[in-house]
Amino acid sequence: MKFTLGFSPCPNDTFIFDALVNGKINTHGLSFEVLMEDVQTLNEWALAGKLDFSKISYGVYPLVSGQYRLLESGGALGSGVGPLLIAKTDIPLEKVPDLRIGIPGRNTTAHMLFSMAFPAARNKTFMVFHEIEEAVLHGTVDAGVIIHENRFTYAQKGLHKLIDLGDHWEKVLHCPIPLGGIVAKKTIDPAIVNEVDSLITESIRYSWSQYPGLSDFIRNHAQEMSEEVMRQHINLYVNDYSLALGEKGHQAVGQLIETYHALNS
Repeated sequence: MKFTLGFSPCPNDTFIFDALVNGKINTHGLSFEVLMEDVQTLNEWALAGKLDFSKISYGVYPLVSGQYRLLESGGALGSGVGPLLIAKTDIPLEKVPDLRIGIPGRNTTAHMLFSMAFPAARNKTFMVFHEIEEAVLHGTVDAGVIIHENRFTYAQKGLHKLIDLGDHWEKVLHCPIPLGGIVAKKTIDPAIVNEVDSLITESIRYSWSQYPGLSDFIRNHAQEMSEEVMRQHINLYVNDYSLALGEKGHQAVGQLIETYHALNS
């Protein structure tokens, strides 16, 4: 039985799904047509109900929860993992609402966390996450919200961190930051969804058993980043919450949904 599966080419996602989609574990007759895209594209596809299984930003989950259920495994939550607001110079935070801000997608968790910290900011440009550093450097925007591997490269380019938006979330709400999760269409047999959920956990355990080795699958999709940055990426975003959300993870997701409704009421 074959299903469509979407996730990003970032090392944390390829690390998580490598064994599942490349025949390194027994999938019990299940197979997957893999589509790799940036997270905002995956969010848009989820809104359209395009894929059977998909990685999404938790920021879009309230909008797709009617047709998708959240899986226990494969997600990205944690402490110290949130997006950063960066600029070319050290701009006072009180001036941020007046700046032109680059955001990695309208329905991303990064946008939600920025809006929570700076509700008065209105001049936003939504773009693909890996374009934001260059947009800040070239003055297309005054500041940008960065995610993924850009957390590890911005300082090398002479950019300054204005605020850690994840740290702001944690200080205000006292819970882990829900960044992205895996969802499955509610029309799929629940027994199959549960099987896939378990297989994702097994796939993660397989990748950890090979670590710090990096497979060709991870390297080939890592957008020319160094192995050091790949490992930093994996170490930051793949953790116990990726194996299973658990009670604390579900509480964090519930807090995010409450925050979403508060910001959009």
